[in-house]
Amino acid sequence: MTEAVADAPVATIAGREFRDFPEPPPLQGHGPARIISLCNQKGGVGKTTTSINLGAALAEAGRRVLVVDFDPQGALSAGLGVRTHDVVTIYDLLIGTVRDPALAIQHTGIPNLDVIPANIDLSAAEVHLVNEVAREQILARVLRKVTDAYDVVLIDCQPSLGLLTVNALSASHGVLIPLECEYFALRGVALLVETIEKVKDRLNPALELDGILPTMYDSRTLHSREVMERVVEAFDDNVLNTIIGRTIKFPDSSVAGMPVLQFAPEHSSAQSYRRLARELVARGAVA
Repeated sequence: MTEAVADAPVATIAGREFRDFPEPPPLQGHGPARIISLCNQKGGVGKTTTSINLGAALAEAGRRVLVVDFDPQGALSAGLGVRTHDVVTIYDLLIGTVRDPALAIQHTGIPNLDVIPANIDLSAAEVHLVNEVAREQILARVLRKVTDAYDVVLIDCQPSLGLLTVNALSASHGVLIPLECEYFALRGVALLVETIEKVKDRLNPALELDGILPTMYDSRTLHSREVMERVVEAFDDNVLNTIIGRTIKFPDSSVAGMPVLQFAPEHSSAQSYRRLARELVARGAVA
């Protein structure tokens, strides 16, 4: 059976032109990295899928990329096919049993794309950190040691607004919010934006909203189209022009332990993430 394409190209979506972006120019040098958190307190909205495939798309465009698995479920690590047990993880770096983050970095099967893995141990991190001095800044201190080697660092946050997510926001220059084109996903975005503003006000004045990325869009359903219209109405230019459609290729590629850009390089889903990488470069969120 032929898969139905949920993200068929259309001239306009929610009253906005669906446009493309130029290929990123080659870099003359590398680093220091711009750090971007992929954040949404609702689960299942495409944070991990976006972290993996945006990272792969930027690496494909010649950027040196580090993705940080900051979710105890370790889905990003599994999706990139790296080891998560009997290795140094982000948890070891946070609690200080390992001081050098280079010891946690693993290379993937994609040139220019590295990962710091996570596993279930990370779920205990908040308990360990709660009594630490400047506990919201610990991840920033860890990443500071490796940013000169990369052009972009992507942090895949867990679905919560707890201490780990605040650490990610405190360490970041920008935030990318994947937003499922579904009504209940839309309801929580205002709370997330409020949290980002609080972190910016109290901990990290340099933090910027890089954009809201609509995900799991299905142009065949009225519901998806209505949610898109409401998102654009509420957030205007903060909504990225790139839209990620719903497709079975994402779970299939996760099972294979590789980005969809490697699993199905010509599929529309892979092209969407290449387009997202080009848009973020065009918007200045990535060099």
